[in-house]
Amino acid sequence: MTRRDGIRIAVWAAGLTLVGATLAPLVPTDDWWVRALDFPRPLLALLLVLAMAAWPLLDRRAASWALLAGLVAALGLQLRWLWPYTPLHPVQALPAGDCAPEDRLSVVVANLRVSNQGAGPFLDAVRRADPDAVFAVEVDPGWVHALQPLEAAYPHHVLHPRADFWGFALYTRLDTVQPEVRHLVSGYVPSLRTGLRLRSGAVVTFHGLHPKPPLPSEGTGQRDAELLLAAEEVRGGGAALIGGDLNAVAWSPVTRLLQRVGGMLDPRVGRGVFATFPTWLPGPLRFPIDHVFFTPEFRLLAVERLPDIGSDHLPLLARLCHRPEAVAAARERVPQAGEADFRRAQEAILDGREDTGEAKPPD
Repeated sequence: MTRRDGIRIAVWAAGLTLVGATLAPLVPTDDWWVRALDFPRPLLALLLVLAMAAWPLLDRRAASWALLAGLVAALGLQLRWLWPYTPLHPVQALPAGDCAPEDRLSVVVANLRVSNQGAGPFLDAVRRADPDAVFAVEVDPGWVHALQPLEAAYPHHVLHPRADFWGFALYTRLDTVQPEVRHLVSGYVPSLRTGLRLRSGAVVTFHGLHPKPPLPSEGTGQRDAELLLAAEEVRGGGAALIGGDLNAVAWSPVTRLLQRVGGMLDPRVGRGVFATFPTWLPGPLRFPIDHVFFTPEFRLLAVERLPDIGSDHLPLLARLCHRPEAVAAARERVPQAGEADFRRAQEAILDGREDTGEAKPPD
């Protein structure tokens, strides 16, 4: 075999692999290896472009032209998923413009990483951003101790440290209303629901989540069920937010279904990817898995990533304005759910609970 033959084989192998990696996520399954392909769409799009650039090395046979057509179609599919998260797409969350101080709500969500030993960069980032609320996950007892300096500025907190990946902490300068640590799907994975009383006196609901990531032994069933249960609670329940490390990219089927079922807006749409994970990848190839979704009672003041805090995630900051009187105009931009979406959500919730192997759903 000549060197040219080897190059042709490599181009064919890479091309077919990339086309297959593009088509596989179209299969409605929660198998981990399929759903994991939802994550690297920017990388796959880049590799498809490179494969197309290498296509002239092939012979001009019918099969080679068919491969080129497959590469072009695959790139089109990847870009179709990605383009809403560019400035080319209309924004989904309307800008707030002026906002009275009493109607403002700013939230930072952050995965601190249990093995991250330095709290200083995170504390500095929070001081500079000066949010109203901070929701952090992967919080163990050591992190609770390290974050004590926050308590002076954030006198209200809900602390649920764990010596594994599932601890969390909420720090807020706003009054909390009936905060609850809950287990939506599994008795092992906790989440938070609490009211936050704005300076105007209005109470909004915050759901802090950190579901299981896609795992070879479990797929994405439990993750999907937890996200969709929270979305069902949000729907029709007034002003609410869902925030945290959701272990699902912005463009994955489950996050889009969450938006439709919960009637929620994504501040990324029309503004940018704001990828947060993992920090060791180049910026354009990172994944947007840390989120703040919100109902149309809110307008957006700003969304931004905070600086590197030594974790494998970057914190995400959302600044919102509570405008319930303008909900009608914003609601037109909310992705709409159909009967098929509600059925799909119910099926996913049942499947996720079955995946836990627990005798009954947790309280």
